[in-house]
Amino acid sequence: MARRILTFSHPMRFVVGTVGEPGDRTFFLQVSDPDPTSVMCEKEQAGVLAEKVIELLDQVRDRGVEVPESVDESLIDTDALAQPIEAEFRVVSMGIGWDPTDETVIIEAHGESDSDDVPDIGDDSDSGPDTLRVRMSPLDALAFSIRATRVVAAGRPPCPFCHLPIDPDGHICPRANGYRRHAT
Repeated sequence: MARRILTFSHPMRFVVGTVGEPGDRTFFLQVSDPDPTSVMCEKEQAGVLAEKVIELLDQVRDRGVEVPESVDESLIDTDALAQPIEAEFRVVSMGIGWDPTDETVIIEAHGESDSDDVPDIGDDSDSGPDTLRVRMSPLDALAFSIRATRVVAAGRPPCPFCHLPIDPDGHICPRANGYRRHAT
């Protein structure tokens, strides 16, 4: 099958969102321009992506490029994922980059491939994993990261002792010798 590269430049919307209840959520990266395109990812991938985008913006700012340090709350997308949600692929690896020519952040999400090699940012070769590529302004990238961080944090609270998630009915805490701990 031929490689698909789903490319979006300054889309109307790019968000991390979920379907399901905490403890049983499925995470998606979704681009709408105007129709939705979704890829499935893991909670940890969404959290790390948000952190790495912030780190990238900090590095760019340190090089003297004017990059916003905050975003007005009204610019942070809080809407639910657009319907229908049909995942194009499951994300296996991701990459982020900075294009100094037009001062944009590039986020790529890659699907499964026959090779363990992760393509370079902007690689359009015919072989390789399916790829979702999104180019956005630093302000949009910052708003994306804030929402992604909030979505990840909206799950089950962590146990203060073992840091594993606590279900609404509690969990068996390995640090409590098997006693059930409850969310407080």
